[in-house]
Amino acid sequence: MIRAWLKPFLIVALVFTLGTPPALSFTAQERGDYLAQRTKLLSYLIRQQLTNNHYSQKQINDELSLAAFDLYLKQLDFQKRFLLKKDIARLRSFATRIDDEINQGVITLPRVSADIMNQRIALVKSMVGEILAEDFDFTLKEGVETDPEKLEYCDDIEGLRDRWRKALKYQVLSRYLNLLEDEDDSESSSAKADDPEKTPEALLRKAREKVLKSHEDFFSRMLGETEQDHYDRYFNVVTRAFDPHTNYLPPRQKEDFDISMRGSLEGIGATLKEEDGYIKVVQIIPGSAAYRQGQLHAEDIILAVAQAGGEPVDITDTRIRDAVSLIRGKKGTVVRLTVKKPDGSRLVVPIVRDVVQIEESFVKSTTLTDEESGRTYGYIKIPAFYRDFEKTQNGGKGRNSTDDVRAELIKLKAGKVDGLVLDLRNNGGGALTDAVAITGLFIDSGPVVQVRNSNGKTQVLSDEEPGVEYDGPIVVLVNQFSASASEILAGALQDYGRAVVIGGQHTHGKGTVQAMIDLNYRNAMPNMEKYSPLGALKVTIQKFYRVSGGSTQYRGVVPDIILPDRLKHLKTGEQYIDYSLPWDTVGSVKYQRWNERGIDLGALKANSERRVTADEEFIEVAEAARRAGEKMEQTLQSLNIEDLRREREEAKRFGDKTVEGETPHPDRGDDAAGKAAEEWLKAVKEDPYAGEAMAVLGDILLMTGKDKVSATR
Repeated sequence: MIRAWLKPFLIVALVFTLGTPPALSFTAQERGDYLAQRTKLLSYLIRQQLTNNHYSQKQINDELSLAAFDLYLKQLDFQKRFLLKKDIARLRSFATRIDDEINQGVITLPRVSADIMNQRIALVKSMVGEILAEDFDFTLKEGVETDPEKLEYCDDIEGLRDRWRKALKYQVLSRYLNLLEDEDDSESSSAKADDPEKTPEALLRKAREKVLKSHEDFFSRMLGETEQDHYDRYFNVVTRAFDPHTNYLPPRQKEDFDISMRGSLEGIGATLKEEDGYIKVVQIIPGSAAYRQGQLHAEDIILAVAQAGGEPVDITDTRIRDAVSLIRGKKGTVVRLTVKKPDGSRLVVPIVRDVVQIEESFVKSTTLTDEESGRTYGYIKIPAFYRDFEKTQNGGKGRNSTDDVRAELIKLKAGKVDGLVLDLRNNGGGALTDAVAITGLFIDSGPVVQVRNSNGKTQVLSDEEPGVEYDGPIVVLVNQFSASASEILAGALQDYGRAVVIGGQHTHGKGTVQAMIDLNYRNAMPNMEKYSPLGALKVTIQKFYRVSGGSTQYRGVVPDIILPDRLKHLKTGEQYIDYSLPWDTVGSVKYQRWNERGIDLGALKANSERRVTADEEFIEVAEAARRAGEKMEQTLQSLNIEDLRREREEAKRFGDKTVEGETPHPDRGDDAAGKAAEEWLKAVKEDPYAGEAMAVLGDILLMTGKDKVSATR
């Protein structure tokens, strides 16, 4: 059963037939009847599975309908650049009718909204051509609001036109400045003066053409959506109203099925999701091209995709399958992602497509020496909780993170380290088996995590193996991207008093388990084969609780010592996601806390605060966090050319933006792996968080009377 609890977006078995409805010679009436019956069948199956299996036991009623309608409007036109207030008023009549539609199997909202959207898209398409044919005055002092949450829907066509005028003006101005910078980097001013294609006027014309072409492609994609696409998104918002990890997955080609299940893209190695009209990064896969490049992070929004030296393609309001087809490509080719950071800044991230370098995703260790005290500490990085279940099921012994951590501990103990830093930052989870087993390497035996079902039954997963692999002091490093299995390990070590947890204000708070349900299951209903394939449901079925009784869901793990965080302003984690399940508690289970006397957590915090407030690197981190927080609140973007130039220079000065036009090259030569290892060791040794972890370990050794004494047996 533990095999089922794998990662934040967990999959339990299940294969379903892929494809599209049979290519029959339908009349328009027959096609309509077919879709209506298929939709009614889907409504029944989704209602049945959600009410029977979802952990929350929510009912499909008016309250759920209001939540689903809120999500539906966001996915329909989150940026508020198509629909008018009168359109919203018309759609709002469905706000408390979604539950009735699902219960009765007669679905109307998707068809009504599709008709309205298609009219507005056609209108805006002609509007954009007219606007781009006009001149822009880049000397005017005006701005465009970039945060859709601060915008209202437009009152009328004139208001909509002005909204698009400002958006297009900003896009043309940005493209124009990019072209000017590219020319400044490539040639002398005298050479450009002789080339009529490189004058400011010619570059401005080129910028307009590029923006127009991008939007023509964008509108074509939107108008090419089918009626079934609208129904699919409707069903998905109904499921998301239960919780953000419960989703309807419509049938796709096998490639798209794999993307939905694994969430990883072979080309760059990022887990993506479609959210409110944007393509958002959920996780960077350890060892992937994006991981090694280092500039793409979780919570980034991908606005546009360009191939090497090609033109960027706008992917806002694009379905994830279309975005994926643009991002993927052959190994060794370059894709350039225009990314919006959580603070509102924009960055062009060039990534050389590659396969995941497996070694980068495995556990690794090193030793760190505190120059002041002369102590040596062990450092173990766990990028993910991996386990080769396929080999295990076939009678073999596949590689797993537990064995790898044990091996690294044995090496470090041989070096007589004085303490251990366990780094779980950016670890999005993995096999629950290994979260439990790795906890067991540091405690004698006992419960590690409680797993509760929707029926209230709780299973306790324990370390059954007596003895410890390492009994010295431990500091665990976490951040807001430490999720799921990472939170189980960190929370257990914290509850046992076995380790001091340090990091940002909280971890991610992903404390739920999902199962995949095949809607094509042959016994679901008679005569349903002709409506297949129907897709699948990913449903939240269980919740994790710590041995002390508190859930890891929503709140995550709160560190014992909170350090300055460059991404402090970033609203990431379950507590910031619409309709996430709440934090709650169950009864604690009996466990024996680690019998380590003399540790004064209050003194540890005070000592850490004194060091951090005087440390130049942490002062810079705090200042960067302050600047980012301020920038995040400043969502009104100037449309004045001089203002935009100053903003770009400031971004470059503070290191928030890479040079436009810079293209990476694939690693070549036999020493690439060796260089990567050297760079990793250098980064660890220069990491201020690892440095503070060592300082905390030093304080623990002094408090417990183990100063300069090896903490191994």
